Amino acid sequence: MQRRQFISSGLAATMLLGASKWCLAKDTEAKVGLVMDKVFLQHHISPDHPESPARYQAIVSAIDALEITNRLFMLALNIAPNNWLETVHSKQHIESIRENTPRAFLVASAGVAAALAGVDAISNKQVEYVFSASRPPGHHALNTGKEEGFCYFNNIAVAARYAQQKYGFKKILIVDWDYHHGNATEAMFYDDPSVLFFSTHDHYAYPGTGDPKRRGAGKGEGYNINVHLPCGANNKDIITAFERVLLPAAETFKPDFVMVSAGFDSRINDLLGCYLVDDEGFKTLTRIVKAIANQYCNGRLLSILEGGYNLKGNANAVVSHIQALLE
Repeated sequence: MQRRQFISSGLAATMLLGASKWCLAKDTEAKVGLVMDKVFLQHHISPDHPESPARYQAIVSAIDALEITNRLFMLALNIAPNNWLETVHSKQHIESIRENTPRAFLVASAGVAAALAGVDAISNKQVEYVFSASRPPGHHALNTGKEEGFCYFNNIAVAARYAQQKYGFKKILIVDWDYHHGNATEAMFYDDPSVLFFSTHDHYAYPGTGDPKRRGAGKGEGYNINVHLPCGANNKDIITAFERVLLPAAETFKPDFVMVSAGFDSRINDLLGCYLVDDEGFKTLTRIVKAIANQYCNGRLLSILEGGYNLKGNANAVVSHIQALLE
């Protein structure tokens, strides 16, 4: 299957009316923040498209069934990301999405707002870690004026610039464990030494980018790390890549903030991937990035949902990820 002016008052109203059934925590010692909102049910590319509202519904049900919400700090979407979108996206791209796909614009803008809310909560020390259960995903969103790989705005790229420009964090580590290469994230920071981009993916899957030879350009050379894992890659393969490649790079880079493009289409039995990573594998990956955040940046870790199209599998992987954050 081919992949391919924020209205603040209107979106704010939608968010408020569509807030999660869980109450927002006010006084808590929870270390993990969670961003969820019913606005993420409002967009669907087409009725049979795998990037569906059911992805969000399944995640909500899985988290609710575990009865762990009392251990999570529920974050509200209260930021209009208008100007922040322009830190990585052109005005032409933003306007094209707004005019041609207004519903997608609304929901994708909410995804960016969710990421920024996570940065705020971490930076203001409300929590150490945040997971955003937003959709649609974002790491394929370039500046073409249209949807790319189910993506419209690059949530994690905007969050990185927001963390740098609003809070002064100088060095951002972005880790992408989605089955598909985060080509737009790579493109946006390819010559930028302030962002270390590390991605494990199938180089021969969509979008056909992510060649390990691509290591950045100019001052950014060496700050773009692509690790190709072939179809059939399992827990051992991806964990080994993290231990042997990511950990030494992080030790040299010493990030101020860690962000994760948490794509769970790298999980076994996904509709659009062919890896064999299971829920225990994702727990281990989470522990690795969490250890990096704890060692170098006082636990500042934001993860954002990307792919994952087996509804039950994706939800289970998300729960495993959150459980590892709660440990």
